[in-house]
Amino acid sequence: MNIQDPATQTATPRALEGVKVVEMGQLIAGPFCGKTLGEFGADVIKIEAPGAGDPLRNWRLIKEGTSVWWQVQSRNKRSVALDLRQQEAQAVARQLIAEADVLVENFRPGTLEGWGMSPEELHAINPGLVVLRISGYGQTGPYRDLPGFGVIGEAMGGLRHLTAEPGRVPVRVGVSIGDTLAALHGVIGVMMALYHRKVNGGPGQVIDVALHEAVFNIMESLIPEYSAFGAVREAAGSALPGIAPSNAYPCQDGWVLVAGNGDSIFKRLMTAIGRQDLADAPDLADNAGRVQRVAEIDAAIGTWTQARSVQTVMDELGAARVPAGKVYTAKDIAEDPHYQAREMILTQRTRDGFELQVPGVVPKLSLTPGTVRSSAPHVGDDTDAVLAEIGLSAEQVARLREKGIIQ
Repeated sequence: MNIQDPATQTATPRALEGVKVVEMGQLIAGPFCGKTLGEFGADVIKIEAPGAGDPLRNWRLIKEGTSVWWQVQSRNKRSVALDLRQQEAQAVARQLIAEADVLVENFRPGTLEGWGMSPEELHAINPGLVVLRISGYGQTGPYRDLPGFGVIGEAMGGLRHLTAEPGRVPVRVGVSIGDTLAALHGVIGVMMALYHRKVNGGPGQVIDVALHEAVFNIMESLIPEYSAFGAVREAAGSALPGIAPSNAYPCQDGWVLVAGNGDSIFKRLMTAIGRQDLADAPDLADNAGRVQRVAEIDAAIGTWTQARSVQTVMDELGAARVPAGKVYTAKDIAEDPHYQAREMILTQRTRDGFELQVPGVVPKLSLTPGTVRSSAPHVGDDTDAVLAEIGLSAEQVARLREKGIIQ
């Protein structure tokens, strides 16, 4: 098991070495973007409120007084505790941003402007600054001032309408997928803006990511099908409408996902389950024909799988070169040899002194791989060091602390 401890790591080139990011956001979307940039070498300075800090510190399961989720979301970051409601704190933030390459924020639109930190004002002091703004509905449009969380973005983006069994309540996918999709689109935007600045000599620019648009961007043929045919795609449970067979099937001890929708794969699948009649049927040779008989095909596969264990199904379909997968739990992932071989389960040492298994870094770069260089900070751990880097004296820092502006 790979132990990610900065004291024991061998130095590797970093893709984003020298890039300074100021993260002014909380919870998920903005901080996930900062996490990703930090894993590939960016110096991420997280500004959070004195006291409790980012609310994510107290979300879900807590160990040693801090959420274990926080240990992943904020690794490779430095924490500056700064009360941005106060004008002196806003002045300090502007000094930090003046020396940054990227600003990440996921406040409600207008918040930065109210603090005297509109993109126009920030570009006046730092023309090359890339400003990533993540919000529920974007910086423009009639809904821009409405509060928006990831779940609302999933609903407006069209995803929630599809995530259900037919006729049943729409369900979430189990994680904050709307926030994460927005963060990943934000990372893409940041990298394109930095490329434009470096290669084309362009100035900094603003990246406007709306939660619902990030979700909508992955909705495949949803709108073209409505435009061309008036077709409103409906919830279909675990099936993939219009593509067959691709579904979840019951086994003696669980469920298995089978993707037999390739023409040659379908023939191998039917042969493997003893249904040569379906393998040889002329009308099932392509997807269009299989979609017409999908209920029959699903029933045949389900009859075969439910007489076997998940592992037996996996073994037999693997031998037939048919894509199949068991439904993994956290325990399955943590114990899986493939996850371990690809360093997707790391042991990370926290600043509270305990070790914790955490996800590895994605994507994998051959020459400049992502790493965990430092564990997640306590609130304000790095305030003094970061403020010294932008020229504040020890006396100035002490005065700010006495006034409650920093922690």
